[in-house]
Amino acid sequence: MKYLTALTTCLCCAAAIVTGTPDLSSLAAQTTIEHMPASLETEFALSALPAGLRQHASVYLLDPEKGYRLSRQGTSGVTCLVERTVWERADFRNDIYVPLCYDAAGAKTFLKVVMDVATLRVQGRSPAALKAEIESRYRNKTYTVPKTSGVSYMVAPVQRTWMLPDGQVHTGTMPHLMFYAPGLTNGQIGALPDSGITYPLIFTEGIAEQSYIIQMMGEAEIARIVVDGKTLLAELCAYRDVLCLPKQ
Repeated sequence: MKYLTALTTCLCCAAAIVTGTPDLSSLAAQTTIEHMPASLETEFALSALPAGLRQHASVYLLDPEKGYRLSRQGTSGVTCLVERTVWERADFRNDIYVPLCYDAAGAKTFLKVVMDVATLRVQGRSPAALKAEIESRYRNKTYTVPKTSGVSYMVAPVQRTWMLPDGQVHTGTMPHLMFYAPGLTNGQIGALPDSGITYPLIFTEGIAEQSYIIQMMGEAEIARIVVDGKTLLAELCAYRDVLCLPKQ
């Protein structure tokens, strides 16, 4: 669930202006994705899974100049990566980090979208053109939804992306599970818009096909995830300050 998490201070980027023209080098720096250290990216990706499932999962790492590549072949059918481009926002940034894992059904469908998005961005598609292309591929059935029910794991101790309620980019902790529910609405499951996120709700990622039933972890589970992820959190914070959890 890419937009729901505890609120923190928003990172606002402003392009330098020189004689009325944007500083293109500054703009490029804000949108160019860096090459994350492989060991750190692997650990970050796997943190989206419960600890007991990590040993047998596959891992893809992002080469910012080529796209995702298989780094570790697992045996469970579960596949993990760190998503860096949220296509439905039509906005390229270099500070988006969403660790997530898909079960076998999701790896054959939704994961392909994530990886294609990275490749299209590398190939030079604009944010708007990339968004339109993904929507088109769903319409012409290039992309399909899972044929069975399944789950995407997002129980990492930290993520950074666009979040509710203000729709801005934040860094925070909100471990949850996403059950595939293409086309399903909150009305169909009786969820109320103002009932909060403690109980299941429908979340749609840009298009009805990418709708999920979201189930948050409980307070005790979240606390344990943060404690268990203490070393990873310190490494991520040392790597980039935008990945530091806000001080309580």
